[in-house]
Amino acid sequence: MSRIGNKVIQVPAGVTVTVSPENYAVVKGPKAQLEFQFNQNLGIKVEGSTITVTRPNDEIFSRKIHGTTRALLANMVTGVSVGFKKQLEIRGVGYRAALQDNVVNLSLGYSHPIDLEIPAGITVTIPKNTDVIIEGADKQAVGEFAAKIRSFRKPEPYLGKGIRYVDEYVPRKAGKTAK
Repeated sequence: MSRIGNKVIQVPAGVTVTVSPENYAVVKGPKAQLEFQFNQNLGIKVEGSTITVTRPNDEIFSRKIHGTTRALLANMVTGVSVGFKKQLEIRGVGYRAALQDNVVNLSLGYSHPIDLEIPAGITVTIPKNTDVIIEGADKQAVGEFAAKIRSFRKPEPYLGKGIRYVDEYVPRKAGKTAK
């Protein structure tokens, strides 16, 4: 029994969901339009303002994709109506970020600056040169871009320098002690 897969997805006002017989879903909302091809073995029914996902049998594969499909559809509905947001914080002397047109410029203590082009469907704002806010309708794209930025200088446990998520806890370690 899948607890996640059996939950009903509520569609808010202003969002339209269309699912073809081949399970190609198109979700349109005020923020964006998302499309995804789901597995054809599952049944996706749109009835009024609710979406239900059913599986044809209790085989292992059907059980695996049942909850995943429901979660992906729910994230699509949430993304086009509300959107997703990740906040990064840069700590360290001389570490900073800047925005130039469609490129994020990072200075992280290396001998060269790092330039990242912002993918389509994502907006990046930098209110201070140590704060980066990534927003978009696609949860996977937002999380992937935030993880890519964070991967250039992960937070280290001794001084706490690096790029971290705003709500992330980095355990601190004691350094060397003199004899």
